[in-house]
Amino acid sequence: MAEGPGATPGARGSAQTVRVLLVVGDKPLANTIDLTLRHGPYLRRVAGTVDGAKAAIVEWKPNLLIVDIDTEAGSGIQLVDEARNHSPLGVIALTRRSDLRGKLDAFERGADDYIGIPFVPDDLVARARAVIRRTHGSVGELVPRLQIGDLQIDVLNRKVLAGEHELHLTSLEQALLYLLAANAGSILTREQILDALWGTDFVIESNVVDRHVRALRAKLQNDWHKPRYIETVPGAGYRFVSASQDEGD
Repeated sequence: MAEGPGATPGARGSAQTVRVLLVVGDKPLANTIDLTLRHGPYLRRVAGTVDGAKAAIVEWKPNLLIVDIDTEAGSGIQLVDEARNHSPLGVIALTRRSDLRGKLDAFERGADDYIGIPFVPDDLVARARAVIRRTHGSVGELVPRLQIGDLQIDVLNRKVLAGEHELHLTSLEQALLYLLAANAGSILTREQILDALWGTDFVIESNVVDRHVRALRAKLQNDWHKPRYIETVPGAGYRFVSASQDEGD
């Protein structure tokens, strides 16, 4: 999630180098957003704290701020106010709250858009491009496909190419794949997956994560006895291992 090539410390970006600052304290979520934003020609940076984000806004001069307003017990909302002093800086507010009051508060403070957590990857791609177009004028070319190991994810058509196989995913399966792939090599607990994909406010059956992992594995033709993409870590959770990485071990 470091800056890409072509960064210019004193400039607010160009048509080729739109800068996006992510303010997300939850690492798996930050990784997932970062992977999703690879569908655009953006330089990306992550700040895990409100103070770190304030410093980055001044020093790095981003074009778009994507802020989890629940960060630091709700202190992230301060950054929506802060952005007003650094126009033109687009702001997308992320939150797990679903009440109207939270949405109104974010918009009244100056947010350009509001996305609930959990989110669908293609929705974030579209909304980020829309805000950047309004505030920056140019968004650059969409990168419709991402290569992860031997998997190719097509966000426009919501499908995955696994070798010669073309797989069509539901929105939830797409979100699950992005979450696992963005945190490749790291174990994600069932609780982390639940929080990322369903949110903390939903009461759902205990095996919902396992059921959706099984469905995704079936489409990926992933044998759990000899995992090619999604590995079960007994007593812990799941881990994404790309086929190319696995073959190189």
